[in-house]
Amino acid sequence: MGLPADKTLRLDPKDDYTHPVEEAMNYNESMYFNVFDHNQRLGGWFRIGNRPNEKYAEVTCCIYLPDGRVAFMFKRPEISHNDDMNAGGLSIEIVEPMKKQRIIYSGSLCLLDNPYEMSDPRKAFKNNPHVKAEICIDFQGCSPVDGGEVVNKDGSPIEQSLNSMGRAHYEQNQKGSGTIQVGDDSYVISGIGLRDHSWGPRYWQAVYWYRWLTMSFSEDFAITAAIVSNTPDKRRVACMIQKGDRYISVKECTIETQYNDDYYQESMKIWIKDEEGEEYNVDAKVLSLIPLRNRRETPEGEKLLTRITEAMTEYRCNGMVGYGMSEYLDQIVDDLPVGREC
Repeated sequence: MGLPADKTLRLDPKDDYTHPVEEAMNYNESMYFNVFDHNQRLGGWFRIGNRPNEKYAEVTCCIYLPDGRVAFMFKRPEISHNDDMNAGGLSIEIVEPMKKQRIIYSGSLCLLDNPYEMSDPRKAFKNNPHVKAEICIDFQGCSPVDGGEVVNKDGSPIEQSLNSMGRAHYEQNQKGSGTIQVGDDSYVISGIGLRDHSWGPRYWQAVYWYRWLTMSFSEDFAITAAIVSNTPDKRRVACMIQKGDRYISVKECTIETQYNDDYYQESMKIWIKDEEGEEYNVDAKVLSLIPLRNRRETPEGEKLLTRITEAMTEYRCNGMVGYGMSEYLDQIVDDLPVGREC
């Protein structure tokens, strides 16, 4: 990560816990985990985003079942503090900072034969069955933590716009094992995936569009590829290759996407060149996709709509098969996603 001369990157084991709440009304502290069992083609992702100044949390549990169904929950439960990650039936426990975590979910999930129906969440939650779910997964790091908080050289925080996606962000490739019960179906899961943790002011409308791909091939090899556009005419690459205990930065990346009629991603061809000159060609195929959204009204009364398509995706690179997520975020303008030609 290239930084200006007067800035540095700060990260401490205590950052695995929650942080003091900042004054920004849209302060958000978010923890996210995904995990995929290659043998069963089973996986999912979990997120809690505390918004203590707005008095609620964003809580999501999403399970991709082997037969293509998706079991899904999203809630905005009321919260009064940022002391922990525990809301809406989902809890994230830090067992050993930067090394081990545990996720527990107890509650109901909406069981979708056709996950596309979640494009209209009110209708989808009403017309599909809700089943009892019990999930417990233990996570352990497969790699060092990558990222942190950009601060001034003296350690003081930098000034930040409220219109951002967070003050700090780090990621870690992990393995996860445990149990998933969805209705009458029970699974013992043993897989690999990725987690991230961020904090600071956040609006989902802070970026124009992005493409975020997490690819887990083994405990020793993973790729995270992202292309982010903050304005219609600017974009940046944010990618990393994990090989064993080291990360290799990526300077060049392209993602060619095939969409369906609704502009949901169906397949991708990814080309990456790392800073050591090695090239990677990855073919990706979406296995199961659920479309989500975020809506916000500005103080001036403008109504903003963000679409986020969350897809369990199969990746093939250099003879290896991996699984992970393809997350496509777009602002919706005139009923169309702004990044549809990217």
